[in-house]
Amino acid sequence: MDILAFLVDGLLIGFVYGIAAMGLTLIWGVMNVINLSHGAIIALGMFGIYLLFSLFGVNPYIGVVLVALAGLITGMLIYAIAIHRVIDAPHLSTLLATFAVNMIIIGLGTSAFSTSPRNVDVALGSIEMGPVAFPATRAVAAVASVLVTGALYYFLYRTTLGKYIRAVTDNRAAAELMGIPSARILALSFGLGTMLAAIAGGLIATFFPFTILSGATYELKSFVICVLGGVGNPVGALVGGLILGSLEGVIPAFMPTSWVPVLEFILFVVILLVRPTGLLGRKK
Repeated sequence: MDILAFLVDGLLIGFVYGIAAMGLTLIWGVMNVINLSHGAIIALGMFGIYLLFSLFGVNPYIGVVLVALAGLITGMLIYAIAIHRVIDAPHLSTLLATFAVNMIIIGLGTSAFSTSPRNVDVALGSIEMGPVAFPATRAVAAVASVLVTGALYYFLYRTTLGKYIRAVTDNRAAAELMGIPSARILALSFGLGTMLAAIAGGLIATFFPFTILSGATYELKSFVICVLGGVGNPVGALVGGLILGSLEGVIPAFMPTSWVPVLEFILFVVILLVRPTGLLGRKK
């Protein structure tokens, strides 16, 4: 029964990991940019929830909506200031640009908040399903992640802007010939990816303590998840998140927790060697 409890707990966290990875894979899929500021944005989402809750008494789950909006705007500003001019340059240029944004956010965040751990004290009790009990905060975060995934899928496949994003992803030059403003669509895409990272950070803050440096851990997990699910595939990111979450849940039942990142990156290397396009990625 303990293994089942560990598995359920890991799967619930995996939904949130999937949302974090969706932001990374969306940006890569649309504009071929590896966003090294992803972890810093996740940390900003955590502190956004913390500040809204501690200073203004805003319910964390309402605060996630505000953090999402702030993440969208922040992402579009980052694109306009740091990414737009190097979008067609070699990958190293965009890597350096996003890394610079990452270091700016961490530097400012460290000055403002130090590196002392913070937490958002949300007490929702636990949920019991037969022999399995798990914190309600993780269940709420998992449900929120599913809703966000559904909303993103609807946006990409049922709205005009979503169709524009997919058109730019497939062929930017052809999309421009059809009258689609690719620069604005790329800015929106970067904003959406940043928004997803901020949402994930806000949800993670409801059940784990964090610092301004915590985002780096989740950024690395996002890279593993993207490779598992297929880079550029948002649905694959959710599947990869569930796989990684279940591994994190089950592994501590058999060996020390310190082995979790080791086995995660062994899996990362194996997938790269065996199926570089990921489990749900398209074969070239």
